[in-house]
Amino acid sequence: MTMKKIEPGDPMAQSADVKAENIERLRALFPELVTEGSQGTAINVDVLKALVGDATVTDAEEKYGLNWHGKRLARQIALTPSTGTLRPCPEESVDWDTTGNLMIEGDNLEVLKLLQKSYVGKVKMIYIDPPYNTGEDFVYPDDFRDNIQNYLELTGQADSDGRKMSSNSESSGRFHTAWLNMMYPRLKLARNLLSDDGSIWISIDNVEVDALTAILKEVFGPENVVGSFIWEKRLTRENRKVFSVNHDYVLCCTKDRPSFESVRGLLPLTEEAESRYKNPDNDPRGDWQSVSLNAQDGHATKDQFYSITTPGGRLVELPPGRCWVVTKRRFQELVNDNRIWFGEDGNNVPRQKSFLFESKGGLVPHTLWTAGEVGTTDSAKKDIIALCDGNDVFDTPKPVGLIQRILEVGSSQGDVVLDFFAGSGSTGHAVIDKNREDGTSRRYILVQLPERLDPSNKNQKSACAFCDLIHSPRTLSELTKERLRRAGKKVKEETPLFAGDTGFRVFKLDTSNIRPWQPDREKLAQGELEYQDNLLEGRSEQDILFELLLKLGLDLMVPMEQRTFAGKTVHSIGLGALMVCLAEEIKRSEVESLAQGILDWWRELAPAVPVQFVFRDSGFADDVAKTNLAAILEQNIPSGQLAGIRSL
Repeated sequence: MTMKKIEPGDPMAQSADVKAENIERLRALFPELVTEGSQGTAINVDVLKALVGDATVTDAEEKYGLNWHGKRLARQIALTPSTGTLRPCPEESVDWDTTGNLMIEGDNLEVLKLLQKSYVGKVKMIYIDPPYNTGEDFVYPDDFRDNIQNYLELTGQADSDGRKMSSNSESSGRFHTAWLNMMYPRLKLARNLLSDDGSIWISIDNVEVDALTAILKEVFGPENVVGSFIWEKRLTRENRKVFSVNHDYVLCCTKDRPSFESVRGLLPLTEEAESRYKNPDNDPRGDWQSVSLNAQDGHATKDQFYSITTPGGRLVELPPGRCWVVTKRRFQELVNDNRIWFGEDGNNVPRQKSFLFESKGGLVPHTLWTAGEVGTTDSAKKDIIALCDGNDVFDTPKPVGLIQRILEVGSSQGDVVLDFFAGSGSTGHAVIDKNREDGTSRRYILVQLPERLDPSNKNQKSACAFCDLIHSPRTLSELTKERLRRAGKKVKEETPLFAGDTGFRVFKLDTSNIRPWQPDREKLAQGELEYQDNLLEGRSEQDILFELLLKLGLDLMVPMEQRTFAGKTVHSIGLGALMVCLAEEIKRSEVESLAQGILDWWRELAPAVPVQFVFRDSGFADDVAKTNLAAILEQNIPSGQLAGIRSL
């Protein structure tokens, strides 16, 4: 095995190629689908139609579903790999060495691509509060000529050619189209990250709720769009519009409905609900409440239509259009078990007894969430103002109670929770508080664009002043991080014995650490000389290590250690799954002792998976040193335990 250099076009130099993976899955199921086209590997659509029994032979006919201009491009954008990376920022983090939480600053489209290898199928719950498309809150890039460079320019991190972030005015001819083109690729990528029993929850208002439902049905399948919750977001009345809108929606969609139903959480009984349980007949099983025994007869069988004679002798007939919810035989079994209540005089319409002890495990979530249950935007705003020393920094934050309700239903012990429109950081705050409340250890991953704040904007003036007060750049992501710091500190102060995770690691989206090959025809020889070290100047070993984690599909939280052999620093990542040496000089005379030290450490770690080795290509004194090191490692590691030897 020779040491292969990682070039810019190498799969290890970019995020997962979702398109190629989709083709390989189809090839495995139906080899006859895959053919060669003018652009390389292609899918024969006519063969696909024949396989599913479609007699048509053209792909141009109208189809049922939501269509808009740019949909094809939006799909392609989701399939285009990212060549960026996430750079670690320990100085902006809290408890860097011990935390399991992530706060990522960057364009969520690119970040979702970069997370594909490391977190595919590992996220249990996603909650997002995307722009509602009101004409003012939606900010999006105007083009996709180079997503990473575009992002750096739009956020003021690189020289711009005059392009800027644009709000999506309702007078725009592509008002809905622009919003759909923004949401569609992000939802496609988000679905890949969900576990089979995972779910995504999305806050939205009436402007785009129908469009969002339509694209969720397309991306996840109509059978997986399982809930539309109504949230009472305000208690006050607006007297200036056509109607006073006091609610928003929360849509719930699953990766696989049966898998989700098997793990879906139940809601605890409230004191108010528990107070409804009584025991008027002194049933030894304890308190109970009665529930109706009849329902609409739309899907009833003939066994659900019968008359009932009460213990007091009254004949109870079903009203028109109704049926009993149980058969006559089952009804008699319930009577024998003293689970039917006919009223104190024994002559009322029969109702079934539901015991308190049977409900202690929890209640099935209902779809109407009131302000008293989960909070309002006003209560959320007041909480953040108090947290930020009286400063009004967020306009319409979501209440922690709302997201805690979703966490109760969609997550449990040790689950990963993702929010890629992090905004005010309510999801991270809710995870910390919920972990404190129920003793679990959920982890969060938040993603927020470093959108610049404008002091001339009356809605952002206070936020800018607060950024100046805490000596941070005037961006929304800085406010997100500060809110998380303060929320964690508050939890520790209020609950000193709480040993849960209140920290987070900060990462920032940037260009790859691997230098792109951009030859100048007039200075080709000089360009080749400069490219001998294909790692960008100014990038640290830590930058490179975390890019390797992303490109090799390892969790950004895997344990890391380092030791020194032959004067060279060697990193063990993931308990020996990856071993990296980025020394800038490895001489022939140092190869044997360096290799022996690495091998001894690898044997000590005894990783459960084949090991991958990575070295700095320009660090080898010559090809002999490089070849010898690769040969020693290959000869001393048993077959099947070596994944590869690569150089950067």
